[in-house]
Amino acid sequence: MAIDGYDIENQAKTVGILFRHGTDTKSNSDTVITDYQNNIAPYQSGQFYRRELPCIMALLDKIDKIDLSTISTIVIDGYVHLADGKIGLGGYLYHALDKTIPIIGVAKKEFSGNKPYLIEIICGQSKHPLYISAIGIHLENAAANINSVAGKYRMPDLLSFLEQRTQLFKFEKVSQE
Repeated sequence: MAIDGYDIENQAKTVGILFRHGTDTKSNSDTVITDYQNNIAPYQSGQFYRRELPCIMALLDKIDKIDLSTISTIVIDGYVHLADGKIGLGGYLYHALDKTIPIIGVAKKEFSGNKPYLIEIICGQSKHPLYISAIGIHLENAAANINSVAGKYRMPDLLSFLEQRTQLFKFEKVSQE
């Protein structure tokens, strides 16, 4: 499963996609789960998880018809580990799920001080790396898994799909006003 979110002020849209193989390039409506949340926590520097984690947990609650034990890994847009061994959003998610599902973090921007906790990979034809961090799975395996996901650009296709779906929130929100 892969999850991404987008927030504006105190509202958020979170989208998850269930997939079987990294070679999956298309999704259908059966595998895409969307959740909207209001009154999310305000942004706090260094505590991004306080804003995002409740949204991810609400999305996971929506898939109660699917046994979470059938999900072998969750890929998030963000970091699992931050500087000095502190955990990021992915680490908090791992603990919120009672350490039962490995988490892979995929980030586009470097985070100062967390190099010992990540592997840089180049996907597709990109010249810019993705920063992979993980918990509950060996970091090398996590990087190999993301590197094997289909796509010819920097972001694997499934992750690009999620990002496009969440980014639509800015337009959905404008049309609601």
